[in-house]
Order: sequence, then structure tokens, then C-alpha cells
Amino acid sequence: MSYSTRFLYLRLWNGACFTLVMQLTVNGTARQYDGDPQMPLLWYLRDLLRLTGTKFGCGVGLCGACTVHVNGAAQRSCVTRMSDAAGKQVVTIEALSANGDHPVQRAWKQINVPQCGYCQSGQIMQAAALLKQKPTPTDQDIDEIMQGNICRCGTYQRIRQAIHLAAGGKA
Repeated sequence: MSYSTRFLYLRLWNGACFTLVMQLTVNGTARQYDGDPQMPLLWYLRDLLRLTGTKFGCGVGLCGACTVHVNGAAQRSCVTRMSDAAGKQVVTIEALSANGDHPVQRAWKQINVPQCGYCQSGQIMQAAALLKQKPTPTDQDIDEIMQGNICRCGTYQRIRQAIHLAAGGKA
């Protein structure tokens, strides 16, 4: 049986069980996890690493509150299994920038985007991934990419303005 190099398998002496040790990088730090490979990445980040900036919203990947970057792409951590995160680079809102000065974070503050703030870490992570992919997005690009991130307070116009500002355009 061959296994991907992203996993490290240890055979227990009784010969009947295997323990799966997954290796991944979270916010620049190499980590290992030897628990349930089906556990959502969200719970690993929040419960085991105590990185609580990533929020639980719906649990089915529809609201975007749990958005993180996996190998540079925005991904819903509530539906990403630990086995799928193994061997990958995960970045949470805590490490988007060292001092909270990523262009998206600065624009969010300048435009005063948050109202209740619950969805904002997911919104910011999605917007940062968008700008990495499309440095000067149109309104249509923003609406298309951000449509999976729900803001219960309805700050969508301010979100769009902040993304344009972060891209170097007019707010």
C-alpha cells in the first residue's frame, strides 16, 4: 500500500492499528495532528490551536465566516477535513499580516466596514484571496467572489468599497 508523502504512518506493535500523523503548516509554524482525519480544520484551528479569529457560522461551507487560506486560496475551514489540509500551508486571519496592516485590513478600517463584526475575518480572508488573484477587480468580480460570504448586517456596499480601496482604487 502506498501513501502520500504528506502523511506519516506509524504501525503500532500489535499489528492491527495505524496511527495517522498529519503534518501541515499553520501561520508559518510546522504542526502535527494525530487525531481524527475527518475533523474539520475549523475545530483544529479554534479548539486545539486556540486561533479563534476564524469563526463558526453555518458548518456547511455556505456563509464564509470560517474562510482561511489553504495554499494561498480561500477555503471554508468548516468543510475542510484535516486529512485534506495535511501537507498544506494554512493561513488564518491572525497571520494575514503581522500588525493588522494588510491592505484589506487597512481599507476595512478606513471605510468602517464592520457592524457586528462576526463575519469580518472570513470576509477579509476572501477579499485578500480575491486581490491576490485579481489585483484590480471590477464590481462584478467582487460580487461573484464575495457572494458566498454572508454579512447578516448587510454591509456589502462598504465591503465592495473597501476592496476597491485595498486594490488602490477609489473607495
